[in-house]
Amino acid sequence: MKVRRSTRLVDMTHYLLQNPRKLVSLTFFAERYQSAKSSISEDLVIIKQTFEEQGAGTLLTVSGAAGGVKYIPYISEEETEQLIGEICNLIEKKDRLLPGGYLYLTDILSNPHYINSVGRIFASLFVDKDIDVVMTVETKGIPLAYAVANYLDVPVVIVRRDSRVTEGATVSINYISGSSKRIQTMVLAKRSLEEGANVLIIDDFMRAGGTVLGMINMLEEFKANVAGIGVLVESGDIEERLVEDYVSLIRLSEVNTKDKVIKVEKGIFHLKNIKQMAPSSDDL
Repeated sequence: MKVRRSTRLVDMTHYLLQNPRKLVSLTFFAERYQSAKSSISEDLVIIKQTFEEQGAGTLLTVSGAAGGVKYIPYISEEETEQLIGEICNLIEKKDRLLPGGYLYLTDILSNPHYINSVGRIFASLFVDKDIDVVMTVETKGIPLAYAVANYLDVPVVIVRRDSRVTEGATVSINYISGSSKRIQTMVLAKRSLEEGANVLIIDDFMRAGGTVLGMINMLEEFKANVAGIGVLVESGDIEERLVEDYVSLIRLSEVNTKDKVIKVEKGIFHLKNIKQMAPSSDDL
């Protein structure tokens, strides 16, 4: 039976939101709703305009016989500023300071609201990159990596501290921790990455960048490429940073263990102009 337009718009929007960056043909929607392709195109124009007005993303069209439409997730600058402000306020609470000057971030990293929103921010920051895989190191960065991968519609690769029999043959490298200057080990299953894969590295916290540099060196062993590096929180009191080309959402500017003072600020990043990267509504 032919579906009413209001129902079609709701279901089409839901489908696109559940399948980010997936190329969907107009034929698929036409058969799904028993509607003409011209009607589907008009619906997609409405959805695209609504996404862009609400700062939720855009629709990218691919012409040709094998073409179709892709939903590209995005987050507005206003929503990004508000979210980062909320997280900064949470981090600056005195009870987050742990012995040794460490910060307690587990509750933030396990909160679906914050993690999913941060995942959308990173997806927006790297919207113009050709990304095949999201990589992180165990353990606290795993939820964040999956959130980013969800919006990019790519798998997650987890670098571990030791090998596991369930992962088969592995590649192991040693790296020097940037903060403690200790030699540590990271391991990755050989089946995790294909040669030439474009990898987005995601980490929850970075001091000098030793762990991130270790993951970069691991990618060299697999002949894979670094498509980008995203960090949720970076420490600001580091004299020598081991990595340079990265983006951070939050910068830890001061930690006073004596007075229990924590100060944070917005990190180093810049959202792309998604409207300039995607075709106009007339192209749908």
